[in-house]
Parts: sequence; structure tokens; C-alpha cells
Amino acid sequence: MKVNLIKEKTLLGYSQKHAEAKTSCSDFISKIKAADWEKPEDMKSTFRSADILGKGTNRVVFDIGGNNHRVLCKYRFGLKSVRLYVLWLGTHAEYSELCKNKQQYSAENHAKYI
Repeated sequence: MKVNLIKEKTLLGYSQKHAEAKTSCSDFISKIKAADWEKPEDMKSTFRSADILGKGTNRVVFDIGGNNHRVLCKYRFGLKSVRLYVLWLGTHAEYSELCKNKQQYSAENHAKYI
């Protein structure tokens, strides 16, 4: 199924503030637009390093830019398409801090660029 990336502007805004992430964000967006997923596990066929979070959260973390940046998304598989919502975006170090505080399961629109 086609994947609709919600909050694509978040990635574009982030890449303007973090020049080293510009190519990585563009590549991420291109891969999402070309993706064809039927089930959550298919995300790993597009992004091998994708980490599908548990606890029934329907969340996934993508590593971009050689694992220098992380994108935390919520996903919803519908009948005809997949919606991928950007919830949080930051550096690997910032994501580690989010996890240390156990916020990766509850973060909603905490990205500086949303």
C-alpha cells in the first residue's frame, strides 16, 4: 500500500537547521514515497534499521544520516494506504535522552520542527 508521510515539513525544517541532515532527510522522504507496505514488518524491508516499538503503541523509530538522527513516527495501516505521522525528530543523542526518560512511548509533537 502507498505510504502517506504526515508532517513532511518537519523533516524539511529540520534539514534546514541541520545542514548535515539535508541529504538524509531527502533520501528518507524519497524512500517513503516509493514504499509499498502491507504490514508493519514491511517497514524493515525499506529501512533495515527501523525499530518497531512495542507496548501496542504503533510507533517506529528510523535512523537517518548514518544513525546520527532519529525520526519517531506513529503508523496506521488502513485498507488502501498507510499513514506515517512524524511525532519527534532529533539527533541520536537527543533520542537517547528521550529513551532514558522513557518518553519514546508517549512523545507527541515534541519535535522542535513540528
